[in-house]
Amino acid sequence: MKRKLVFATHNAHKLDEVRDIVKDNFEIVSLTDIGCFDDIEESGSTLEDNARIKARFVKEKYGYDCFGDDSGLEVDALNGAPGVYSARYAGGNGHDSEANVKKLLHEMEGASDRKAHFRTVIVLLLDGKEYQFDGRVDGTITSTPQGNDGFGYDPVFQPDGFDKTFAQLGMEVKSEISHRARAVKKLCEFLKGF
Repeated sequence: MKRKLVFATHNAHKLDEVRDIVKDNFEIVSLTDIGCFDDIEESGSTLEDNARIKARFVKEKYGYDCFGDDSGLEVDALNGAPGVYSARYAGGNGHDSEANVKKLLHEMEGASDRKAHFRTVIVLLLDGKEYQFDGRVDGTITSTPQGNDGFGYDPVFQPDGFDKTFAQLGMEVKSEISHRARAVKKLCEFLKGF
């Protein structure tokens, strides 16, 4: 019997990406699937804090074994920004990817060092214990957006070893090499022991 785990997200893109990586090993359900429409405030100062906040909220309120994640783009020339503020880098309440990318490219104007990395932290609450899994992919920030597949900063992030952005590579390739893929693979390896 498949083990059911709640992924503390409403983000369909992230859910699809994780389900694609996990395949048939586990039944991954979203906050929407369990009827959780609370606004879980990501008030942490680190990716680890935010992942933990989400997982603990679901466990405490709904009782499900759960994992929460937080991801961020960390740019060397910007001292790690936007980091934990990646989704709301341009300000405002929502996740305005276009505005975030525009602000990032503006901040990067004239920068010779375009190195960056995406990082994902997953916090899993399972059988009363807490575990953490990290994933990272290094790359560079392009000078203009390229590609239509993907979301967020995908059109301006070119992973090392590739001549295309995440938004040009497509979900199949991204699911193999992304920061989230790497963190989820660690999670899945761990879960095989249960």
